[in-house]
Amino acid sequence: MNKIFTLKTLNFLQKALMVAVLVFASAFLQHNIANPGNIEIGVQVKNIKCYPNPAVSFVNFEFPVDYTTKGYSIQVYSFTGKKMYESVITSVKSTVTFTSDFYRGIYIYQCQDKSGKIIETGKFQVNR
Repeated sequence: MNKIFTLKTLNFLQKALMVAVLVFASAFLQHNIANPGNIEIGVQVKNIKCYPNPAVSFVNFEFPVDYTTKGYSIQVYSFTGKKMYESVITSVKSTVTFTSDFYRGIYIYQCQDKSGKIIETGKFQVNR
């Protein structure tokens, strides 16, 4: 087997695993911070609506009204961890139109407050 191919594949898998672990860890911490006395895991109330999912050329986000006044921002990451989109939330609806950089696959979105604390995470799929 070619060493370059093996190293590239290993690099990609390392990045993909890192993103998956970060998403899981942020969801786990967010749940436990919100419910410190509760040890039940798995239920997270989603305030952000993301549709259509799977998406082809765009994805819509709908935010609660109070997200527009608190200076929250939304970021979209590829599964390899590359930041694909970032914007401050200024209205209850936002559309992200996919550029040629958005390939077929899974994308992670994060909503953060002004200090960088993750408020909510989610994912959507792009079928191009």
